[in-house]
Amino acid sequence: MSVVIAYSPDIHGRAALDHGLAEAQLRKASLVVVNVTRGDSLVDSHYAHEDEVQQVMDRLKAEGMDAKMRRDVVPDIADAVLDVAQEEHATLIVVGVRHRSAVGKMLLGSVAQRVILDANCPVLAVKPA
Repeated sequence: MSVVIAYSPDIHGRAALDHGLAEAQLRKASLVVVNVTRGDSLVDSHYAHEDEVQQVMDRLKAEGMDAKMRRDVVPDIADAVLDVAQEEHATLIVVGVRHRSAVGKMLLGSVAQRVILDANCPVLAVKPA
């Protein structure tokens, strides 16, 4: 049993991490933190640097969590999160969501939206405080 967190090093990813940690503790489940990039730009602000990864893992270890982080360059971020959830037999996926305009929703795909619609397990969508 595991909780999968779609993580990015920003307020949305940290909200997902906070809620995912709480859910994993409540469910007595392991945690899998997914931080992936498409690699189509030289700098991706959603891909955590090594120091951020270490901070996340240190926090989870301090909380006594059985946790691992999955990082990779992938063709599609939503598919990667869904694949990890399938592989890890996730009982819950946690994603951070951000506000987008109507035009933004029409023109740009949403990782969170695709995960919510295509997941085989419940998805908890959270916003920062």
